Amino acid sequence: MIGFLMRWSMNLLALMIAASLIDGFRVRSIGMGILAAGILGVVNAVLRPVALILTLPINILTLGLFTLVINAGMLQLTASIVPGLVIETFRAAFWAALVISLVSWLLNVFVAGDGSVVFIKSTRKGGDGRKREDG
Repeated sequence: MIGFLMRWSMNLLALMIAASLIDGFRVRSIGMGILAAGILGVVNAVLRPVALILTLPINILTLGLFTLVINAGMLQLTASIVPGLVIETFRAAFWAALVISLVSWLLNVFVAGDGSVVFIKSTRKGGDGRKREDG
């Protein structure tokens, strides 16, 4: 349950960051942002895999770049469901989807599947890692 809430809040943060950076993409209130983050998660979990399978040939031809168009479509579908999420153009949806994907990816690097925070620790063997010559 903690993992679900953590990912929902990361979606909300990504939506708000995209709304602050992209012209033509707005979230009218934090309540609508919470609702949009939840619905976007459901849309991505249910419809996005089907869309990816159906567009597999064009996705292969574009080396996966068509996935960005699919993400923009999922975002526009979410905007059609949530009244407080406003997307004026497809270009705004495209760039917002890209920002949301990047922010979500960056945040997911530091969160495990169960919602716990992951710490990245660097260790070196033999002091500073340089070879030493005796003599």
